[in-house]
Amino acid sequence: MTELTIGDIGEFGVIEAIRAIAPSARNGDDAAVLTQTTPNARFVTSTDMLVEGRHFRLDWSTPQQVGAKAAVQNFADIESMGARPTAMLFAISAPLHTPVSVVTGIAEGLWQEGKQCPAELVGGDMVSGDSLVISISAMGELGGLGRPLLRSAARAGDTVIASGRIGYSAAGLALLQHCGSPARVPSEFAQLVAAHCTPEFEYRRGATARATGVRSLTDNSDGLVVDLRAIAQASRVTLEVDSSAIAPDELQIAAGEYLGIDPWEWVLTGGEDHTLIGSTPGEPPTGFRAIGTVSKEKFDSVLIDGKPPARDAGWVSF
Repeated sequence: MTELTIGDIGEFGVIEAIRAIAPSARNGDDAAVLTQTTPNARFVTSTDMLVEGRHFRLDWSTPQQVGAKAAVQNFADIESMGARPTAMLFAISAPLHTPVSVVTGIAEGLWQEGKQCPAELVGGDMVSGDSLVISISAMGELGGLGRPLLRSAARAGDTVIASGRIGYSAAGLALLQHCGSPARVPSEFAQLVAAHCTPEFEYRRGATARATGVRSLTDNSDGLVVDLRAIAQASRVTLEVDSSAIAPDELQIAAGEYLGIDPWEWVLTGGEDHTLIGSTPGEPPTGFRAIGTVSKEKFDSVLIDGKPPARDAGWVSF
């Protein structure tokens, strides 16, 4: 049987197919009306785009994995402000020959990831185009009167903290580029490939960080050094990182030996892990670990064991 395409069923057919996959009573009018669930809450929002061939490949990832990845990279931005995700919008540009199952699969991935927050898929838009492009807008809620976790809030004397793995997604990407497909990657590296196709993210860590006095927070999306430097520059401080706290683990070392790549490249420059990194004046909160200290020895910089990083590149959009 020939699979239906989005051109076969049209815009409203695709919308109904998405709503069947990710049902929400708020989805279906001109705009979604969201209600505050926390006293004195403030709304937080972020948006990101994913382009086929640049941010994902459907021969490497299922549509569900692409949807989950899109959700994580947006929800991580919400969490890094100390907020909790509450809703998302899904816009897509796709060729008319795109199978309906690709669009509904992406919607399912968004919906399944959103259930962990929980955050509903409450609307979106679609248009025909020459390539597959996904745009997700995430919304969140910052409860109470406390301040958000800004990049500009790190202070000398703070402890640099991290929550989550560092360099796994970049290692998975390198394996896929070398082997050509997930099926050809040696099974012992399956966890690294999974980390690239669908990054793991521990929800509610951002709110926990805010509740326990963390000052600044961001997510490792563009590369560890790049994202730490964003905090350093915004706060006019130096982040001094202990190499032993971020060193490649045995799995990354084994993958590096298999590929002939120094795994430190993945740790220092690889993004898309969406590890939460920041600073706190006290002990690291539950789920976080100490990876260094904040000083004013040299403004706007990141040091590894007191020296400039051997690698400091990262993801660039252009």
